[in-house]
Amino acid sequence: MAGAGCSASLWGMRLELGKSIRCTDDIFGELADVVIDPLEKRVTHLVAEPRNGDGIQRLVPIELVENRGDEEQEILLHCTTDEVRALEHVQEFAYLRLGESPTSDSDWDVGVQDVLALPYYEGSEYTGYAGGGLGDAGVTYDRVPKGEVEIRRSSTVAATDADFLGKVDGFVVDDGHVTHFVLEHGHLWGKREITIPIGAVAKVTNDAIVLSLSKAEVEALPSMRVHR
Repeated sequence: MAGAGCSASLWGMRLELGKSIRCTDDIFGELADVVIDPLEKRVTHLVAEPRNGDGIQRLVPIELVENRGDEEQEILLHCTTDEVRALEHVQEFAYLRLGESPTSDSDWDVGVQDVLALPYYEGSEYTGYAGGGLGDAGVTYDRVPKGEVEIRRSSTVAATDADFLGKVDGFVVDDGHVTHFVLEHGHLWGKREITIPIGAVAKVTNDAIVLSLSKAEVEALPSMRVHR
């Protein structure tokens, strides 16, 4: 693939979830999620949501991303839209018994999951259900490379005392390594962005970040009002 061997400098680049992704020939879509090596705290792939076409999200290696400054309104890739569509797809679907998890293989782990349908009951009798069988649920899940985890805009952020703080809004990376992540904190008109250094992150798991800071310590950090 053109540009696959590129080692572009990613210094100080902000990967804002929902930001537009542009290829060399056209806009592909937007940044849906990021895939992270939880040990190295390094972004390895972007999950690209297509604007048009087949609607299938693609797994884009971070090496294809070009850095042209933190204030860029788009994420730029060193490849064409057709080359992105040729990359690995992300989403899978399965019917699972309640409590079961999708089975991973030797190359892939399970990233974020969403339950699409659960059984429904009416009165004292089982009168119907959604899924492949009684007690089944339809689940979409993402495939991520072995040993890596996936973070999306709805991923939760918790303090060391387990208090819910808000949701992830984006990341700042330096040569692929996460230096900070952006927390969207507050409700409705009071929403604010707090940029938190990666050193304050105790753990990164699928769909969640846990800090080594208390809620009071996080609320004392500088913040900026969100304007969307």
